[in-house]
Amino acid sequence: MIAIQRIKAEDQGHLSLLLQELTGTQTDAAVFGRTFHMILDDKQYILLGAYHNGELAGTAMGIVCMDLTGDCRPFMVVENVVVSANHRKLGIGRQLMLAMEEHAKERNCCYVILVSGKQRVEAHRLYESLGYRDEGAEGFRKHF
Repeated sequence: MIAIQRIKAEDQGHLSLLLQELTGTQTDAAVFGRTFHMILDDKQYILLGAYHNGELAGTAMGIVCMDLTGDCRPFMVVENVVVSANHRKLGIGRQLMLAMEEHAKERNCCYVILVSGKQRVEAHRLYESLGYRDEGAEGFRKHF
């Protein structure tokens, strides 16, 4: 059975390992802990976990951003979507994204935006099957 719900403080260690699977890098535990608790306390963040038989199997983070264009409705940025390799092909990614979209609708967001690395072809197929499309926009990042 798969349950999608907000991540709780006691999931911190499991979440860190799951995100390490996404990025391939280990995060400083002290910094992770402080940031994790700030995110949990910030109402603009939605940090979801997918639990398969009680085990954290996937996660996604949404950030509600205010906008000053058009009718000034907010939008949501989705980041850090990952399903553990041991739990793929169970529909967990789809359930996470649909739950995140429900949170966006509850917040009156006019759209959801996400960026995904070119190498994540399987994830792209999921996003496209959910109605996300390449709008011909280019994503840019500047790392400091």
